[in-house]
Amino acid sequence: MPSTSKRDYYEVLEVTREATSEQIKSAYRKAALKHHPDRNPENKADAEHKFREASEAYSVLSDPQKRAAYDRYGHAGISGQVFDTSNMGTIFEEFQDVFGDIFGFQDIFGGGGGRRRGGRSRAQRGADLRYDLKLSFEDAAAGVKTKIKIPRMENCEACKGTGAKPGSGMQSCGTCKGRGQLHYQQGFFAVSRTCPACGGAGQTIKESCAECRGQGRIERSRTIEVAIPAGVDNGMRLRVPGEGEPGANGGPAGDLYVFIEVHEHSFFERRGADLYCNIPITISQAALGAEIRVPTLNGDEGLSIPEGTQPGTLFRKKGKGLPDPHGGKGDLYVNVRVAIPSKLTKEQKALFEQLHRVVKVENKPVERGSSFFDKVKDIFS
Repeated sequence: MPSTSKRDYYEVLEVTREATSEQIKSAYRKAALKHHPDRNPENKADAEHKFREASEAYSVLSDPQKRAAYDRYGHAGISGQVFDTSNMGTIFEEFQDVFGDIFGFQDIFGGGGGRRRGGRSRAQRGADLRYDLKLSFEDAAAGVKTKIKIPRMENCEACKGTGAKPGSGMQSCGTCKGRGQLHYQQGFFAVSRTCPACGGAGQTIKESCAECRGQGRIERSRTIEVAIPAGVDNGMRLRVPGEGEPGANGGPAGDLYVFIEVHEHSFFERRGADLYCNIPITISQAALGAEIRVPTLNGDEGLSIPEGTQPGTLFRKKGKGLPDPHGGKGDLYVNVRVAIPSKLTKEQKALFEQLHRVVKVENKPVERGSSFFDKVKDIFS
């Protein structure tokens, strides 16, 4: 049988006297899980003693004033004010995830749900909503204002969100007798949970509202205008504060999150705020140089192809990419590809044959890091 003498609270929780509040909290959590009577059916009496002992130690060491008195005077310093079962709910609310698993429900000592002890309603924040918005590449690049229709649950106007038929009023809950809580005996102490019949309000409706059928809420569609900033990309989300579902019992509304999906462009490839495109040029343009026109988001612009441009050369047009929603603007990169004709006219074939006789290149592997075009230029020098 357990001893009636009190052990040192630091020893009970297996922490040092210099332990921080977080270390004490963690130690109590560990001890509560280890010694709970339901987890020790073979030695329930000893487990109950150690469980209560750990809870008593935590109730003192987690309170700065009580801990200071205990550190100075020991058990005598907190005599008569240590372990009051009426205050156990405060401890268990902090460890709701632990004790909820042990007892099989979350509302330990009124710690869960949307109600306060005594049946008083507690304001609750409304649910957040998600809307998936598809945009064309051009709209995403320029930014746009668009109207979207959001289905959401709103408070019933007929009953003002109470769920009761107007004029019928409320009545005391028959399940919990108006207390909002149901009490159970669990081992050596009592626990409470929110009444499932009234949701902790302590009252139920006499007659249901015909509009919402007693739910207090009705699904409605709301159209809002959303400003999409320029340069948004796939996977980005836009938060619209207060456009989620209304909160219960006067609580604040949730938020609306607009998730962006951008269609691909027909020839631009996007990499962040930068754009890439491929432009074909002729062999003569690559060899002799040329002035060509390339597309941008704001129309075609000129690009100088220098003499001797190699296939795959990347040209940069600064600031011609997409706007960055966080500031600045990307660049446009033009990749030139030399187009080799698949069919030749007699005249073209004759010209290429003449070029072949003039330009001699050994078909041998080129050393890594060397410039192939420099070797070709040497032929003409």
